[in-house]
Amino acid sequence: MPELRASALVDAPVAAVAGALLETSLITGFGVKVPGALLCLGDVLTGPFGVKLTVTRADLSGVSAAGEFLELHTDLVVTGAGTMVVDRVSWATVGGVVGRFADVTVGRGMALRVLEKRSALLAERCRELSEARVVVGAAIVRGGRLLAQQRAYPESHAGQWELPGGRVEPEEKPEEALVRECVEELGVPVEVGAQVGPDVPLKKDMVLRIFAAELVGGEPEALEHNAVRWLTADELPSTDWLPADRVLVPALQQLLI
Repeated sequence: MPELRASALVDAPVAAVAGALLETSLITGFGVKVPGALLCLGDVLTGPFGVKLTVTRADLSGVSAAGEFLELHTDLVVTGAGTMVVDRVSWATVGGVVGRFADVTVGRGMALRVLEKRSALLAERCRELSEARVVVGAAIVRGGRLLAQQRAYPESHAGQWELPGGRVEPEEKPEEALVRECVEELGVPVEVGAQVGPDVPLKKDMVLRIFAAELVGGEPEALEHNAVRWLTADELPSTDWLPADRVLVPALQQLLI
């Protein structure tokens, strides 16, 4: 299969770049139809001429989508000067003069123009997300299970599940906010660990940032939600998550392995 490669250095943390790549608004401008605002593992994308691609990766390492005739891969590499974004596009071709002409004019020419335009959009979005307000969430694991809580409000999301957490207040560090939120929502203290997965865009100027966390003591209670529940790795994909939390399912499953 012919392959086209392109790369660009983005002056932003890898978590912000990976989060920006999740936003489907970066590709809908190129005639791609998507199921939602954020890319999730297993989503089916429909491009021009009815080409269908299935999302096979969407995490801190980048995103990938593959179909019968086309594959798209974006890999992220952390460097001392920022995050290197490496795009790879490969496609099936037909033989003969017509096939070679299509590879050069339609394949390489069109793909390169699309990648260049998307690269500029990505860089701008990453700058916005690097300065965005932060909502924190806790990935609390105990005995190979992840703690989730069920929303009671608003009505549009009542009954769906999310990780404990909330907004970071002014002059508050994300880790401090997460400790406070776990006490307010669950009635338990936690010890905050490393970040899990990318920064997930919630709004133009707001991102969700998840941290691994460990219970220090006590038993979590649903003080502000309908219920709390401990989930196994196998239960995570079928749980009715809020859209932003669903994006993180692959990263959360890794915590339970």
